[in-house]
Formats: sequence, structure tokens, C-alpha cells
Amino acid sequence: MDMFNKMKKLLSLGAVVASTAVLLTGCGGGSQQAASSGSGAAQEISGKISASGSTALLPLLKPAQEAFQEKYEKVTVNVAGGGSFTGMNQVAEGAVQIGNSDVNLPDEYKDKGLVDHKVVVEPFVFIVDKDNKVDNLTKQQAIDILTGKITNWKEVGGADQKITLIHRAKSSGSRATISDVVLKGAAFTDDAVIQDSNGAVRAAIASTPGSIGYVDAPYADDSVKILKFDGVEYSPQNIIDGKYPIYGYGHMYTKGEPTGAVKAFIDYILSDEFQNSQVEKLGFIPVSKMKK
Repeated sequence: MDMFNKMKKLLSLGAVVASTAVLLTGCGGGSQQAASSGSGAAQEISGKISASGSTALLPLLKPAQEAFQEKYEKVTVNVAGGGSFTGMNQVAEGAVQIGNSDVNLPDEYKDKGLVDHKVVVEPFVFIVDKDNKVDNLTKQQAIDILTGKITNWKEVGGADQKITLIHRAKSSGSRATISDVVLKGAAFTDDAVIQDSNGAVRAAIASTPGSIGYVDAPYADDSVKILKFDGVEYSPQNIIDGKYPIYGYGHMYTKGEPTGAVKAFIDYILSDEFQNSQVEKLGFIPVSKMKK
């Protein structure tokens, strides 16, 4: 009889150990399991996400961050600026998990193991102070201003007033986009005021008579005046229709394929839920709307 009781105890203990193992295995699935099992596991995703880089992408990523943290309450997302090349450097070095950028991956980053996630179309516009009478710049006029060949607004139909170029440092993806799309390899003039973000460029232009610069379209508010480019007014539809050429793509780079909370955040930004309901409201264009 004693032997029988001992056997019962051993069997009971075995069952407890087995069930504990199952529970531990379930917990161990953590964020990886949640990332692949849909909304039922939404609350299982946890941890901190760090991202830095493009200031052009901040008007998109800040609302995405807030909505994502509401959806996944155990996740904290930190998004900082610093410029596109700073973001790519930091993610390559492992200092952040996501590097936000306005530029395609340059050759010098090709061996860093970075994976590109193209999340949105970023439109850019030329802006001047509100008192400027000029409404339009041809492509050649824009090139001549940016390279320092034209230095007075009277040369492009404006007042007799010195042109002050206010734009971004070489670490900026916005600058790289304008260099690529507008300048086509010509060099920016060194006679310029440099600011460290799209928001700072806008603020400086708003308060500087005779100034001009470029910003990501969501930054162009009522404090400044948007110029037409080659006679075409900026609008999302004009970009989609191929009439307005000044735009780039917003990229989120990760070191290797993302997993867990980082993957969930990028997936959320690329989801129909966010792309179709928020992207255009925030001043960007969904990648899916661009003609191949």
C-alpha cells in the first residue's frame, strides 16, 4: 500500500512538472509569438523600441508612435531626429533599433547588414517668407539659387532683395533628396544658413525676409509661403500623377530582419489601417498609390 501511495505522489509531481513546463514554454514565446499570432496576442508584445534619424519622418512617426503604444500597452517607443545619415549610422552601430532615413541605402552602408523598409512617400516643397512676391521657380532658377548663381530676388521676378538660403547640413536626407532630384549632382553654395531640422528651417524662414529653403511638405504651415515648381503647385495628386517631381521615400532601416516589438511597429505603419486612414491626413502619400 505504501508503494502505491508513493507511485501516486510521483505521478502527481510529474504532472505538475509537465504543466509548469508548458506554462514556461508559453511565456517564453513572448514577443516573437505575439508578432505572428495576430490581435489575440497583441498585449503580449512588450519592450522598448528606439528609433532616430530623419526629421522629415517625424510628423508621421509621432502619431504612429502614440497609436501603436495605445494598441500595445507594454511597448515604449522612443523616436528622435538627428538627420537621415545619423539614423543610418546609429542603427548600423546598434545604438538604436530603427534608423529613419529619406535616402536609399548608400554604398558605404551596403555591408552593414541593414534591411530597408520603405514606408511612405515624402513630398518636399520650397518655401519663402510670407511677404515674398515670387510664386513660382523654374527648375533652372531653383538650381541657380541653390548653387549661388542667383543671389537677388529681382533676378526671378521679385523685389530687389538679397536671397538668404536656409537649409540643412550634410547629414540630412532632405538635403540629399533635393541634391538628387533638383540639383542632379551640382553643389550647394556655401553661402547659406544651416539648421538641424525641418522645423528649424521653417521657423527661420518664417522670420527672415528674403529667405528660401526646402522642407518636408507636412512642415509647410501658414507661417510660410509654398512656391510652385516649374509652374506646378504641390499636391499629393500631382505627385501621384507624375506632375510634381520633388519627393523621396521614407525608409526605416533595421539591422537584420526585425523581430518582436520592432517588427510589430513597422508592420503597423505599413498596415492598411494606418496607411489608408492616417498617412494622407499627416501630409504624406501611401507607397501603394505610386504608379510603378
